[in-house]
Amino acid sequence: MFKKISTVFGVTAIAVGLMMMAGSAGDCDGHCGPGNDIPTMLLLAGSGLAVMLGGIFFTMVGHSE
Repeated sequence: MFKKISTVFGVTAIAVGLMMMAGSAGDCDGHCGPGNDIPTMLLLAGSGLAVMLGGIFFTMVGHSE
């Protein structure tokens, strides 16, 4: 049961981290004014990377024997 929960959590964290990194600039394709400044963008991208790496770890734990 723990392996399935770990795998589902890991895959969800990978998806959330990827979306965080993709949207870190916050520019809305130029339709909503200026985007985030560079420190904010780097903070969001770094947080998204950390969440994604955590998700990879939990997915690997869920698939281990």
